[in-house]
Amino acid sequence: MVDQRPIKIVRVIARLNVGGPAIHVTLLTERLAAPEFDSVLVAGRVPPTEGDMAYYAEQHGVAPLYLETMSREISPRNDWRTVRELIAILRREKPDVVHSHTAKAGLVARVAAWRAGVPVVVHTFHGHVLRGYFGPLKERVFRWLERFCARRSSVLLAVSEQVRQDLIDLGIAPAGKIRVMELGLELDRFARASRSGVLRAEFGIAPDAPLFGFCGRLTAIKSPDLLLTAFARVHAQRPDAHLVILGDGELRGEMERRVADERLAEVVHFAGFRQDLPPLVADLDAMVLTSRNEGTPVAVIEAAAGAVPSLCTAVGGVPDIVTHGETGWLVPAEDIEALTGAWLAAAADLPACAALGRRAQERVLTRFSADRLAGDMAALYREMLASRR
Repeated sequence: MVDQRPIKIVRVIARLNVGGPAIHVTLLTERLAAPEFDSVLVAGRVPPTEGDMAYYAEQHGVAPLYLETMSREISPRNDWRTVRELIAILRREKPDVVHSHTAKAGLVARVAAWRAGVPVVVHTFHGHVLRGYFGPLKERVFRWLERFCARRSSVLLAVSEQVRQDLIDLGIAPAGKIRVMELGLELDRFARASRSGVLRAEFGIAPDAPLFGFCGRLTAIKSPDLLLTAFARVHAQRPDAHLVILGDGELRGEMERRVADERLAEVVHFAGFRQDLPPLVADLDAMVLTSRNEGTPVAVIEAAAGAVPSLCTAVGGVPDIVTHGETGWLVPAEDIEALTGAWLAAAADLPACAALGRRAQERVLTRFSADRLAGDMAALYREMLASRR
């Protein structure tokens, strides 16, 4: 008689902080469910300085199993305790697949899965910290750890072709072991949102004023200093332009002080972490992303789903989403002149922004759908398990 029990999956993420990985794991845990699958989500806690997306998991009927010892920071004592706790969970749950997301979870989960004898081990790179984040010694250590874990993985997934190529170039694993699995998101709610003026009304912005937005964590890798420097230059030539910052993080206080010091408080608005994003994003003329590194930026995909183009630094997986001159603007990382010039061009031609946004919407709705992600991941798990028989 054929075994009809569901395929058991234990999914592990370091924390459900604001961003694509938290959305990704929630949607997969929700959608890969009975009768074919049985999914469990394990996560660490979100620190007070970051926005917590536990509400998103709750809205989707996902109840994570929290590990208090798992944190983003390196801590040999806590990390080993986390490995031991994960081994106990895996021996109790007896999963067919362990799938980890984010760097810390990828380390502890894959070691635990190896020790517990789990048949299939998958890790998703939503980006990486293997180049440009730390000093040479720390980078060498992290690369060695990733190579060690890669040898104990059945397959590695990258959220974009650029991330995959980075991993190959860094020698993390052979090319045949690394596949691209793009994000899947709930984009219909952005596609349905109309330009209602709710964001402009909240901050007293005129209906015809050029309105730009940033959406994400206020952290160093997003280059908020570059964002504010470029906008100050834009404002000098277009005093009617406004910037709304949708997000929060450890650099918010520093950014608010700079905005006050440079007398930009009337045109730079801090909206904080928001759950009601679709109607807010719909009010924008363009989204701006100034990151030094990215995997696949969710804010850019969601903006495109709402027919809002993006002006971005051409880093990581961003060029896989934004085509310069067709669905938005791409500029070199840290190039203040190019960023300012593109921003001024966008502010000068809002009808062109709208046209780029419509084209961006056409390209993302199917490509980055949650249904596509769930179907592709289910097929991957079946393939990996079949290869073990």
